[in-house]
Amino acid sequence: MKKNLFFILFLVPLVFQVHAQQDKARIKAVFDEALTSYESYSNLKWLCENTAGRICGTPEAAAAVEYTYQLMLEMDLDTVWKQECMVRNWKRGRPELSKIVSGVYGTTEVPVCALGLSIGTGESGISARLIEVMDFKELEKMKDDIPGRIVFFNRPMDQKRIATFSAYGGAANQRTSGPALAAKYGAVACVVRSLSSESDDYPHTGVTRFDPDGRQIPAFAISTNGADLLSAQLKSDPDIRLWLMSTCQTYPDVPSYNVIGEILGTEFPDEIITIGGHLDAWDIGEGAHDDGGGCMQAIEVLRLFDATGIRPKHTIRAVMFMDEEVAQRGGKAYADAAIEKGEKHIAAMESDRGVLTPRSVTIGTDPVRFEKALQWENLFKPYDLKIVKGGGGVDISPLRKVNPDLVYLGMLPDAQRYFRFHHSAFDTFEQVDRREMQMGAAAMAALVYLYDKYGL
Repeated sequence: MKKNLFFILFLVPLVFQVHAQQDKARIKAVFDEALTSYESYSNLKWLCENTAGRICGTPEAAAAVEYTYQLMLEMDLDTVWKQECMVRNWKRGRPELSKIVSGVYGTTEVPVCALGLSIGTGESGISARLIEVMDFKELEKMKDDIPGRIVFFNRPMDQKRIATFSAYGGAANQRTSGPALAAKYGAVACVVRSLSSESDDYPHTGVTRFDPDGRQIPAFAISTNGADLLSAQLKSDPDIRLWLMSTCQTYPDVPSYNVIGEILGTEFPDEIITIGGHLDAWDIGEGAHDDGGGCMQAIEVLRLFDATGIRPKHTIRAVMFMDEEVAQRGGKAYADAAIEKGEKHIAAMESDRGVLTPRSVTIGTDPVRFEKALQWENLFKPYDLKIVKGGGGVDISPLRKVNPDLVYLGMLPDAQRYFRFHHSAFDTFEQVDRREMQMGAAAMAALVYLYDKYGL
């Protein structure tokens, strides 16, 4: 008995060492393959250059669906299919125009763009005096002066915050909810300072939401430089007027698709790990960082598994979600189909924070399982990556209805530059660095490999 116990105590650490060396070699192979490949980067280039403006409901979105479908068919995956979902159908129309009209400064054009789901002004535009506010409390205090005017929300992202997503979140409600509140108090239009970390001439769009039964008004984003100019002129000339023109309109819902490809698991094919990005992107740019790159990274994980000989125990799916930007119909449709089919989803990952240099891999689960995941940390150190708590995403969050204990996996890129591109015409393929993108894809593949092999 003592001999058997001694043998077990000797053998267990040896087995762990063997597995650690195997995992180290496997992960190195994944990074080596990613960093020497141009395939995913070239695929992103095609997507950006040929489907720019692919907001849901557009021909460009349909082209992106077909492109990624054919791309995954050519990879010889076990299964590739399209999953239908009905999506909103908002069209921007003609390029928007805006002019500041001042008795002191004359007439000055400023860059603006309509916010998603906004109504238009019509061809003749709309002109009115302005009220500048920083937040909803200030709007409430000035509500008696608002009827007939344009409300100008001018709260910037907080540059002092190191976490840029936190700075974005601190200012985002003026875009998503501000126009509806301005309409409630009688405004004729609303202009919102772009949610950008830089001072430039790019307006940054994004969805705004009105009560379907409430009053709606035209809503615009103005570039940060334009917002600063408008604010300065307004302070010295309170009687200035702003003229705005947009022709955007919402049409009846139309069908679109999620695009899904998978590698079936060798031991647990009925247990699914989802990796995704969202295929739709705002119509004023190419959607390279948001989120064409994330889609290509999800597909790249499957390619890296195949290229390095990894046969997963569980089924690994790459999902190109549709309609994340407007109403998140693709993510909801994916979860609803999983419930209808009785699928078992054990983990999910979404790349939707740009394809800049990865800083961490993230795991969202209970404290006990997270502590267990920390045993993998040494495997990520050669790539300057940490394991931190977190994870999730708009498109994969509905999977909580499928499995309340779903583990969120993730990859966290450096976000200091991300809000220069986000929702703007500056989000182009030229802003993507191949090595940064491929490092992120390799980090995602390594984390999925470990979770698939060991679980938590």
